[in-house]
Amino acid sequence: MKCPYCNHPDTRVIDSRPAEDGNSIRRRRSCDVCGKRFTTYEKVETIPLIIIKKDNNREQYNRKKIENGVLRACYKRPVSAEDIQRSIDGIETKIFSLEAKEIPSSTIGEIVMEELKGLDEVAYVRFASVYREFKDVNTFMDELKKILK
Repeated sequence: MKCPYCNHPDTRVIDSRPAEDGNSIRRRRSCDVCGKRFTTYEKVETIPLIIIKKDNNREQYNRKKIENGVLRACYKRPVSAEDIQRSIDGIETKIFSLEAKEIPSSTIGEIVMEELKGLDEVAYVRFASVYREFKDVNTFMDELKKILK
């Protein structure tokens, strides 16, 4: 690591610890030439995940979209914010464990529905009604029957 003060190309690590966010490492470094100390942060670089939409357009993965969908489905339901965040983390873990560079949005939708089914059945039906684009009451009832079995 290059020293930001004297530009010497080699510095030494004095201390390493996890950063506050838990997703990076904070390192205290010292330059052997000028003697100054500074802090660096290391973070794992991830390959961007591309989502293939229904119309075959592609866009970069955005966790916020999943959060919004799950929050909308759980609106006014007895589900704690902690449980919602845990579910979103679980959804994201399942998505990234597929280890694919491109994933169809339909796969993500199915993962979200599976997670919601265990979280809150009403939230599941709400999400499914939008995701599966229920055309009438009969398709809605078919989905409810699946849950009741």
